[in-house]
Amino acid sequence: MKKILIGTHNKGKFKEIGKLVSKKYKKISPFSLKIKSPKETGKTFASNSKLKVNFFSKFVNYTVISDDSGICIKSLKGKPGVHSARFANKLGGFNNAMKYILKKLKNMKDRKAFFVCSLSLKTTNKKVITVEGKVHGTISKNILGKNGFGYDPIFIPKNSKVTFGQMKKAKKMRVDHRFLAFQKLKKKIKI
Repeated sequence: MKKILIGTHNKGKFKEIGKLVSKKYKKISPFSLKIKSPKETGKTFASNSKLKVNFFSKFVNYTVISDDSGICIKSLKGKPGVHSARFANKLGGFNNAMKYILKKLKNMKDRKAFFVCSLSLKTTNKKVITVEGKVHGTISKNILGKNGFGYDPIFIPKNSKVTFGQMKKAKKMRVDHRFLAFQKLKKKIKI
């Protein structure tokens, strides 16, 4: 069985990417190999996902996939953006980060936002393929739903009445930014 290292320490991301990757692959976590995450010093989602895939591929001689994703909110000048996870960590977790965002947007009319996922894959021939998926939507007035992870409970995708946090996992997996990026990746390589 072929192996693939899913280069993330985020359990939610690991599950989602793992479900997207073909069953022909055995999914390996950096936790099981005792590999720590690299510092994300990139200014863009793409540069961070490439940085991660190149870092994790130093430890294994098989395919590696990594992503960098986050939420960009128009009224907050695109923030937290590329710093989405670090922003949550600084505030003591995603729940606090969501409360902070809702407070900031309280009197703002424009609640437009989008989720971005940059996905990088590095094969054994050392070629790196990077793709991006984007989902537009709005920020809800409250934290809604217990499904998903990260900022899912405050993000309502376009043409939906519920947040990612309220959606059934199977439905979210067919419409979110990670899925859209993965579809682009599949057009370039069998995975």
